[in-house]
Amino acid sequence: MRLGVMLPLSDIGGDAATIREFAGAAEDMGYTNLGLPDHVLGVNAASRPDWGERNTSADLFHDPFVCFAYLAAVCRPTTEFSTQVLILAQRQAALVAKQAASLDVLCDGRFRLGVGVGWNPVEFTGLNENFSNRGRRSAEQVVVMQKLWAEPHVTFEGKYHRIEDAGINPLPVNRRIPVWFGGHVPQTLERIATIGDGWIMNAHGPGAGIEAEMDTLRRLTVAAGRDPASVGLEVWISGGAGDEASWREEALYWKRLGATHLTLTNTFNRRHHRRIAGRGLADHLAVMRRFSTAVADLA
Repeated sequence: MRLGVMLPLSDIGGDAATIREFAGAAEDMGYTNLGLPDHVLGVNAASRPDWGERNTSADLFHDPFVCFAYLAAVCRPTTEFSTQVLILAQRQAALVAKQAASLDVLCDGRFRLGVGVGWNPVEFTGLNENFSNRGRRSAEQVVVMQKLWAEPHVTFEGKYHRIEDAGINPLPVNRRIPVWFGGHVPQTLERIATIGDGWIMNAHGPGAGIEAEMDTLRRLTVAAGRDPASVGLEVWISGGAGDEASWREEALYWKRLGATHLTLTNTFNRRHHRRIAGRGLADHLAVMRRFSTAVADLA
């Protein structure tokens, strides 16, 4: 398993020095994958008193392509970068293919593109994209991007996209970029099985639920004519829940289940996940150090 951590920019801030310090400390502790969430627009909570605890304009989200391009220049040549997850259907497929390929070249092929369908219709309205067909459209977007990454010129006619003998330049290092899907509906597993490289999973803790889902994913992957071993699994463990002993026990469980990536999240506070109490850089680094000490030998 690769050991990863989500960059908690909504807590620690997004200036260059802080991002550089966080990434360097993470590498020194043995983390080899840095993850970033994605939102383009945040609502004004003052005009929506019933909004709840979802993201708002008060939460800082750097554009992942910009932030990772910066980190590619300062991080070690073994550090991997991954979006967790980019809301693909808010964006044009060809533009994302171009941005991802450019980043992939700058980090020498160490980028994974995690994608999801999103939950906030306000963002889709502001970006002039259709919220109601986002799942079906994003599946076609992945196919379009995979073609653009593989060949210098592409001709494509789909339900939502049309390309007339054109291509992007540069192409990614390996003429492909791994696409990992986030999400937990049946269609997510179907898309992973047919066109995906992995699943970024945060809905299930250890137990019968995730084991049944993994059985379903393996069955779907075989039915699609693919090797289930070629499909990765990334799971999140919360720094705000448990301690060294429980973290290690959970990490051992995920390793036995076949997880390829184990990612620490210190700000996610939904389902069985709990955020840490502190919000400063020192608070995050302290939990990261404890977590790494507990599980690093399993990676």
